[in-house]
Amino acid sequence: MMEKHKEYIGKVDDAQVQSWKNAHGDVYAVTVEGSICYLKKPDRQTFRAITSVGQSDPIRGNEILLENCWLGGDESIKTNDEKFFAVSGQLAKIIEIKQSDLKKL
Repeated sequence: MMEKHKEYIGKVDDAQVQSWKNAHGDVYAVTVEGSICYLKKPDRQTFRAITSVGQSDPIRGNEILLENCWLGGDESIKTNDEKFFAVSGQLAKIIEIKQSDLKKL
């Protein structure tokens, strides 16, 4: 859970967040050790890249997901291993698969 009044490295203003929402839909903020990054949901191409690589190399899959969903924030989240692994644990939550129904007619 994010603390309300703490300033994070990489924080952007509300206008930037709104601009991203207008362009990409949902925007997610992930915080770790005083840093913040902003992510959008993955598109089909990103999802394809993740699934083709992720089975054999899950860490590379997370790198692809982070890179392709990245909107902004503290770049150290991409380069610092401890921050990257902490954020990696949250990445699956941005992939929301909607339920569908199949009915034989």
